[in-house]
Amino acid sequence: MNGHGRSGGRPTLEEVAARAGVGRGTVSRVINGSSKVSEHTRAAVEAAVAELGYVPNRAARALAANRTDAVALVIPEPEARFFAEPYFSDVVRGVGAALAETDVQLVLTLAGSDRERRRLAQYLSGDRVDGVLLVSVHAGDPLPDLLAELGIPTVISGRRSAAETLPSVDSDNLAGAAEAVRHLLDRGRRAIATITGPLDVYGAQCRLDGYRQALAAAGHPEDELLIAVGDFTEDGGRRAMRELLERRPALDAVFAASDVMAAGARWELRAAGRRIPQDVALVGFDDSVVARHMDPPLTSVRQPIEEMGRTMARVLLERISGEPGGGAPAVVLPNRLVVRESS
Repeated sequence: MNGHGRSGGRPTLEEVAARAGVGRGTVSRVINGSSKVSEHTRAAVEAAVAELGYVPNRAARALAANRTDAVALVIPEPEARFFAEPYFSDVVRGVGAALAETDVQLVLTLAGSDRERRRLAQYLSGDRVDGVLLVSVHAGDPLPDLLAELGIPTVISGRRSAAETLPSVDSDNLAGAAEAVRHLLDRGRRAIATITGPLDVYGAQCRLDGYRQALAAAGHPEDELLIAVGDFTEDGGRRAMRELLERRPALDAVFAASDVMAAGARWELRAAGRRIPQDVALVGFDDSVVARHMDPPLTSVRQPIEEMGRTMARVLLERISGEPGGGAPAVVLPNRLVVRESS
C-alpha cells in the first residue's frame, strides 16, 4: 500500500470507512476515542487507518469531538398513524419534558417507508445527532442494527423481543393484558374475545400472551376463534370485530390491545345491535384521550406513556454523557387498569 487513497492524494475519512466496511460516523468515533464502538469495529477501523496511512485533519477532529446537542426521536411509522394514534404524541410530550431543562434539541423524524429509512440512515451517518430514541419498532426493522453499526447511543421504546440488546423502556404489557381479562372474568364474562395488535410487534405479542395466561389461570380452554389480529388502527379494530361476530356471535366481552382499535370495535358492535356493556363488555389498552371520550367511557389499561418518554430521554442522556452504568439496559414500568362504564 502506498499510503494514498483512491483519490490519488491524502486518504479521506470516506475511504477509511469503505475499507473498514463501516459508516463515516463510526470512523469518527474510533478516531475520537469514543467508547460507543465495539472492539471488533474499532480493530477494523484502526487496520484501515494503518493500511491507508490516514492522518486525521486536526480541525475536523476537534469539530467532530464536539457534541451536536441534538437527539433524534425516530418513529418508523407512516404519517397517518402518527397523527391518529395518541400514544405517539404522549411519548413526544414526555421526551420534550425531560429535555426542557437541558440544552438538547429534539429532532422528530417519521420513517414509515423504505425511502424515508434510507434518507434517515444518510442523515444519521453524518454525525448530526448525539443519540437516537426509537419508538414502535417492528420485527425485522433494519434501523436498530444500523444504529448499533453506526455506534450511535440508542434507547428503544418497546423491545423487539425478550432478547433485546439495545437499552429499552417499556410498560408491562403482559401483566396489563392479564389484569384486563381477569377484570372481565370477575364481571362474569365467559366468551371473551381479543383484538391483537400486529404480531410482529413484541408488545402486541405480550398482550396476547397476557390474555391467554389469564384465561388459562381461570381454567378457560383457549378458543382461537375468539382471537382476531388487528393493526392498532380504528379500521383494523372494525375489521377484526366483524370477524369475531361472524365466528362467535355469542361473545360477551372484547379485550382490544389499543384504545383506537376498541373505538373501531365499538362501531361494529353498535351496528350489530349489541349494547355496551349489557351485551358485550369492552376493554382497551393505553388509557388515551380516546378512552375518556368514548360513549360509554372505555375501561382501559393505563400505560404511563409520558413517563416512558421521560425515562427514555433520561437513559439516553446518561449514555451520551458516559455516566457509570449508562442507564439500565431494560426498564419496565407498571400499568394499571382504569375501570369505566364500558365493562
